[in-house]
Amino acid sequence: MKAWIVWLIVALAAFWGSAALAEDPGAHRAKAVKVTTLSTMLSDLDGFGEWGYAALVEVDGRRILFDTGANPDIVLKNAEALNIDLSNVEDVVISHFHGDHTGGLITLRKAMMAKNPAALSHVFAGAGIFEPRYRSGGVPETDYDFNVVAAAYRATGGRITELAGATELAPGVWLTGPVPRVHDETNYGQSIFVKVDGKLVVDTVREDTSLVIATAGGAVIVTGCGHAGIMNIAEDAKAITGDARLVAVIGGIHLFSAPDKVLVETAARLKGLSYLFAAHCTGIEATFRLRELLGLDRRTAVVAAVGSSFTLGKGIDAGRIAGWKG
Repeated sequence: MKAWIVWLIVALAAFWGSAALAEDPGAHRAKAVKVTTLSTMLSDLDGFGEWGYAALVEVDGRRILFDTGANPDIVLKNAEALNIDLSNVEDVVISHFHGDHTGGLITLRKAMMAKNPAALSHVFAGAGIFEPRYRSGGVPETDYDFNVVAAAYRATGGRITELAGATELAPGVWLTGPVPRVHDETNYGQSIFVKVDGKLVVDTVREDTSLVIATAGGAVIVTGCGHAGIMNIAEDAKAITGDARLVAVIGGIHLFSAPDKVLVETAARLKGLSYLFAAHCTGIEATFRLRELLGLDRRTAVVAAVGSSFTLGKGIDAGRIAGWKG
């Protein structure tokens, strides 16, 4: 995408976000926010770890399931272990098509709809999630085909909404849709391809979608893998909310194999961030390095575990495995 088009998209997002806030700033800012980890590599209590991500996001009484983990039953088991009832959650955000974020969707939908037919009945995803993917040589990629998941989901009566751009799901709660790639971040693999004008090009996971919560202190970002790049996501969050401050970055930001120069640049772009609640593909070493670069500490930059949580105004409850009681 040409640079001027990207900047135009960012400018329009900033205008729409700022205009909404200007109408009634209080009506478009969340007051109570809690994000609880339901799937990641580490696990506390009696839960299960996996290479995947899922979190329950609660904002002013609205409950949203963000991603669904990798294995079909892990999020279901972890929610049960944490005494979290997902049967009254209607909205599901799928950050992108990869199986480690979509694997639990069908199992969860079927289990919860037995209690409440409306449970997990509405999926939101970024435009491009249904795009055909290929391996080298043009071999169709069938392992990570969201069309298969979507067909099974729709068979249960669920509906899917594709987002072309920033959308306010509830007052102060925004879904980015595809994020403008202003900064040159390669937070995705090189082995999956899409077709552009009949030619195979590396899949940049253009549908990658994050959740942005506007608060009185700045934005809270929840991201599954951050394939769009956390610097780009942060820029988009600022544009959407009209607020340059960042309260928290939560979830996976795909920096586990990033060289130090990338971490240094990332920290510079996230300057002023109050909390880093790093899960999934962020990487333990990358989290520790970002902690150092951002001037955070063991209470404010934490490797997430199943059962750990972030609460606006209170901070991170890391649980026992990653906790700090000093």
